[in-house]
Amino acid sequence: MNRHAKDLHAPAKPAVVAGVTPLIERRDHVAPSVFRPESLLREARRQKGLADGRVPPVCVLDPDGDMVAHVRRHGADACPQWACYHSTMWGWGSGDLACGIVGHVVGGSFAVLVAEQLFASGCELLVSVTSAGQITDVGPPPYYILIERALRDEGTSYHYLPPSNYVAADPALVRLAADALGQTGRQLHVGDSWTTDAPFRETEEVIATRRRAGILAVEMEAASLYAFAAARARPVVCLAHVSNQLGCVDGDFEKGDGNGAAGSLDLVMALAAAWRRKAQGNERVAS
Repeated sequence: MNRHAKDLHAPAKPAVVAGVTPLIERRDHVAPSVFRPESLLREARRQKGLADGRVPPVCVLDPDGDMVAHVRRHGADACPQWACYHSTMWGWGSGDLACGIVGHVVGGSFAVLVAEQLFASGCELLVSVTSAGQITDVGPPPYYILIERALRDEGTSYHYLPPSNYVAADPALVRLAADALGQTGRQLHVGDSWTTDAPFRETEEVIATRRRAGILAVEMEAASLYAFAAARARPVVCLAHVSNQLGCVDGDFEKGDGNGAAGSLDLVMALAAAWRRKAQGNERVAS
C-alpha cells in the first residue's frame, strides 16, 4: 500500500454539526471585505481592454429581460463602461435622462453581486423591477408593488445585516417613489414582499402564513438588495410586477402589452426623473 494513500482521504466528519447555521451566527457585518468589487472590475477592464468610465447615474435590474428586449428593439447599444464579467448593460434614456439596464439578474446573490459593481462603477440610484407571484389578492394581475419591506427568507441579506425578520427600504426613497409612480396612472400598491431562494418550495402552509402576515407578493431579490442598500448606504428601490397566481390558474404569467416592458420603463423613468429633481434641489440648497 502506498504510504501516502491515507493522506488522500479527508478526515471523518460528524454527521450532525452542532450550533446555529453559519448565516445566523455571523457577527462581522461591519468588517470590510477582502474581496472588493473595485478589484474585480479592475481586472475585468484589464483583461477586456476597457478604459475606465462611469455607467449611467440610474441603473435598472431586469430579471426577466423584458425591458432589455424592448430597448434593444428600439436601438439601445451596449454600454462600454460596464466591465462586469457576468452581464451586459444596455443604454436607454428619455431626453437627457440616461439609464443603464442589466437583464436576467435573477436571485438575491446575483442581484447583489451586480449591485456592488454598479455602485463601484458610478451608479447613483438602482431600481429593480422583478416578476412576482401574488400572495394576498389585491386585484387581478398584472399590477405593480412598490416594496416597502421584504421578508428575509433567503441567504444573501444575512451577510450584510444581523438577523431580523424583515429588511426595509429607505423610507424617504419609498415616499419619493410612491409620489412619482402614483402619477403614472399604472396600478400600484405599496407593501411587503417575501423574498425566497426556492420558488418551487412555496407550499400551501407557508403561503397561508405569509398571507396572514399581510405580505402581498413573493419574489427573489428584494431582501438581498435592501440589506445591501442599508449596509452600504446606497439608494435602492425594488418594484414587483405581479404577473401570476403561482401558476394555479390557466392563462397565468401574463404581464400585459409587450410583456409589460413599456409599463415598467414608464415607472423607471418617472422614478428616475423624480430622484434627479430631488438631487438637483439638494445641490442648489447646498451651494
